[in-house]
Amino acid sequence: MILDRIDRRTFLTAGAALGAFSGLTAFGSKGALAAMTTTDTSIDFKKLTAAEWQKRLSPEQFYVLRKHGTERAGTSPLNQEKRAGTFACAGCDLPLFDASTKFESGTGWPSFYAPLPNAVGEKSDRSFFMTRTEVHCSRCKGHLGHVFNDGPKPTGLRYCMNGVAMKFQPAASSAT
Repeated sequence: MILDRIDRRTFLTAGAALGAFSGLTAFGSKGALAAMTTTDTSIDFKKLTAAEWQKRLSPEQFYVLRKHGTERAGTSPLNQEKRAGTFACAGCDLPLFDASTKFESGTGWPSFYAPLPNAVGEKSDRSFFMTRTEVHCSRCKGHLGHVFNDGPKPTGLRYCMNGVAMKFQPAASSAT
């Protein structure tokens, strides 16, 4: 049977790509990093309404961060980012991952083996007829992606993140 030959990563990649493709018509073709946010420490990000989030985020960012969507594999410019720096939440600017923990997973999404301390939260996700572990920003609760147990040492974890849910902040020495 053909399903016996499909591994979990292939199934997830195909399902995510199909879901992202179907969602593309909902927000057109604006650039994924079009709407950058700035952090105002007086904002309680957990209490923002959907309308307030839509004003702060690009349609692509809103789809992923607030609607738990998935961007199309291979479309994020962050896949190619190799400089020293920090990957932060596109919704609230919270630093999430140090660039030194980024690795090439071959999935088409930026992948990391460890988040920064207290940067992300996790919860069970039972969509797509399986149980996965969803990863969200600990400050604004924006959906970032999922974590899997097939990553490199030292953690063995693969934080498979939607690039549109993050922005890159180069280290001072890399910000030429």
